[in-house]
Amino acid sequence: MKFEDLLLEIGGFGRFQILILAMLCLPRINLPMHFLLHNFLAATPSHHCAIPHQEAFVNLTMEEVLLISIPQKPDGTFSSCEMFSQPQFHLLLNSSLQPENKSIIQHCQHGWVYDHSQFTSTISTQWDLVCEQRGLNQATATFFFIGVTMGAMVFGYLSDRFGRKTMLQLSLVCSVVFGMLSAASVSYTMLAITRTLTGVALSGLSLIVLPLGMEWVDIQHRTFTGILSSIFWSVGNMLLALAAYLVREWHWLLVAVTGPCLLSIICLWWVPESARWLIAKGKVKQAHRHLLRCARMNGRKDFAVSPEENMPLTMYAQRMALQREYKNMGGSYSYISLFRTPVLRKISLCSGVVWFGVAFSYYGMSLNLTGFGLSIYLSQFVFGIIEIPAKMIMYVLVNRVGRRPSQAWTLILTGVCIGANIVIPKPFTSLRSVVAIMGKGFSEAAFTTVFLYTSELYPTILRQNGMGYTSFLARLGGALAPLVFLLDEVWRSLPEVTYCGVAVCSGAMAFLLPETLNVRLPEGIEDIE
Repeated sequence: MKFEDLLLEIGGFGRFQILILAMLCLPRINLPMHFLLHNFLAATPSHHCAIPHQEAFVNLTMEEVLLISIPQKPDGTFSSCEMFSQPQFHLLLNSSLQPENKSIIQHCQHGWVYDHSQFTSTISTQWDLVCEQRGLNQATATFFFIGVTMGAMVFGYLSDRFGRKTMLQLSLVCSVVFGMLSAASVSYTMLAITRTLTGVALSGLSLIVLPLGMEWVDIQHRTFTGILSSIFWSVGNMLLALAAYLVREWHWLLVAVTGPCLLSIICLWWVPESARWLIAKGKVKQAHRHLLRCARMNGRKDFAVSPEENMPLTMYAQRMALQREYKNMGGSYSYISLFRTPVLRKISLCSGVVWFGVAFSYYGMSLNLTGFGLSIYLSQFVFGIIEIPAKMIMYVLVNRVGRRPSQAWTLILTGVCIGANIVIPKPFTSLRSVVAIMGKGFSEAAFTTVFLYTSELYPTILRQNGMGYTSFLARLGGALAPLVFLLDEVWRSLPEVTYCGVAVCSGAMAFLLPETLNVRLPEGIEDIE
């Protein structure tokens, strides 16, 4: 007896499930608004060293003041991090002349002047996180994803122990609290700590929303459920571009992207706990109440009013009771259980590598919106909108071709697109934009597939542990992705080469996973082995 047999009686995809998915899609919209917020929160506008005693040059234009005060790069632009120790008036006669003495070039001594035409303020301009402090600017995203990484392990375990809905509510409340504290930060240290804690809290949303929805729908609609949830991530992606365009001040931008969590908290009160989880924990009467509610809303009047009279429910509950008895005899389930048996060990190792590669390449592309000839707001919007057709195509592919080849090839093609932009010259901005948008589409297709695929690979008793483990590795990839940008000081193309290599190798690893197309969700470890 499987839970799917119960779903056949109560309706595996009716008004009840549609309403649940609608409620759960609201937190999904909010996730990318925080996960990709670094693009605008820590944006670095064009800047140059502050020039002291500028009132002494009243007869010179601003361009001439910069010419005698700031060294020029080979491409003719002014340096962002260097200045002359003394004004070089001879450059007014011929700007192509070299400074008389290289030793007169020094690092900025009096702070920086920023171009505020695009951003009123960001954390870069607030605390001068440029030049020698550039690493701290990128580290802001890393701190956030370290929090998400820690949260993945915590919420994966807690949601299997205390329930999906309870942990989802806790996650939303903590997200609001720490998000607002981030907006009120008065120092870089305070921001780093609160953004890390926000990442911990938001990890619960990322981890629980999809499995909770999936555990209420039948086999035929699992793919649709995964794709629908993923489409709302893309909607959040586009709304982030709109919010950042309208709110140019970083404190208020944080408030704007955190506020919608309050609406999610209100809507979540209606969402029921997972009946699968309740039965697995022996709470059969509580599960029956939710199942009865589902049956009535879906128009199934013949579902037994009493749990004792419902034969499929009784048989399924007895099977889960045997598994609990095994657990009480010393066979408790934990993250270690993911590696105890041969097939589950192989699944855990391979899916972990795939998740790392998916997140590493996705955030490597998503956090780099420059160099394509588009404004940062338009790039964010286009990168979001291209994800929707990518998901639509994946809806067809994962049902026709299968989960495994879809996962492998989307990752490999992501790497190919990243690699192609390494060799395409910078002046070809239109071609580079097209290739980047294609790569973003493949990358999002890989992310969409991996959420659906992984939730089908692990048994119910270990599903949240499995999702927690793989999400941990994904967030580790997300945490490392921003820091890889700093490798451009070693070799300009090294970040892109790294993203490309990881995407291709992790895509190849996906071929080692089992296919789950049209296979029932496994309930216990014996179903996997």
